[in-house]
Amino acid sequence: CWLQFPDGVIFSVVLSMALPAGRIAGARFLRTAGNWSQATGFPWVDGGSLVIPSRHYAATFRAKKKKLTEVKKQPGLSPEEREKLMNDTSRPKPYGLTAWEPVDDVYVVRYYPKPVYEIETAIEMLKQFQKLDFTDPDQEVYLELKLDMALEKKKKVDPFVSIIHLPYPFVLETNKVLVFTENAKEAKVAEDNGAAFVGGAELIEKILDEEIEADFYVAVPDILRKLFPLKNKLREKFPKIKRGSVSRDIPKMLELFKNGHQYQIVNDYLVHTQIAKLDMPSEQMLANVDAIIKDVCTHKPLSYGPFIICSFLFSATSESLKFKFERFLPKAEEKEEEIKAEDSD
Repeated sequence: CWLQFPDGVIFSVVLSMALPAGRIAGARFLRTAGNWSQATGFPWVDGGSLVIPSRHYAATFRAKKKKLTEVKKQPGLSPEEREKLMNDTSRPKPYGLTAWEPVDDVYVVRYYPKPVYEIETAIEMLKQFQKLDFTDPDQEVYLELKLDMALEKKKKVDPFVSIIHLPYPFVLETNKVLVFTENAKEAKVAEDNGAAFVGGAELIEKILDEEIEADFYVAVPDILRKLFPLKNKLREKFPKIKRGSVSRDIPKMLELFKNGHQYQIVNDYLVHTQIAKLDMPSEQMLANVDAIIKDVCTHKPLSYGPFIICSFLFSATSESLKFKFERFLPKAEEKEEEIKAEDSD
């Protein structure tokens, strides 16, 4: 009889039915699981058979877990498909909501689609909110645009930073602009046109030590290679040709950045920027919205379809109001004229 124990040791025990002594010794060995020191003083025969009790402390094998078949999840609607269904006015009620419009004056907002206002109405509502809430009349007003960054196939519009001149600036102070140049004549031109700081590579250490800080940094092409140590420090403010902050036309750069308004893409598809103060006239706020939307649309070709998906207007203390933006989009005729002008040049 071969016995194997959990520690891997195998013993061979010969049970001889002819020799009572061997049968007794074998039974006692089996009864005590190989512990010969305890194999004494107990019976081993029960009706002519050996009594071998089960060992409760013996090693047990874990049952193999059955492989659970993976349940295939049904693909849900994408955000674009969901929004398309919610905007389908041919349905008796909007997808996932209660009705197109509430019947009562008091209702749960999440059960109904967000109303879309004319921009003049949205501006007047923001002004009314301020009066009802007794908040600051000089608070900031923000514009948020949700963009469709997709191009052909898997290509997308690269996130961009842009700076423009608003028709009605809401900041009275001019921006501090630093000009990098090592040419004495160019430095004199920069100073005459209102540059806050002018210098060459000697300004790098002062900027790293935060002794000098400006709102915008511009440079001439010759010095650009010497400015690489500032890349991690300035980050988005580092001079780049695409942003118009690297050029030999110093007066033009200073004119743009001293009084310009900068906005950029956040979260890969949103434009979130201030456009006015709440106490400004509605006509001025409307003109600033028009300027920003038209500038945003220049970053994607018109042939790929609408760039803006939806637009919101809100103040620092109010809820966001969705407004109609289609009237501000550039027309196809204007785009064709721009293309012809570029070809002629």
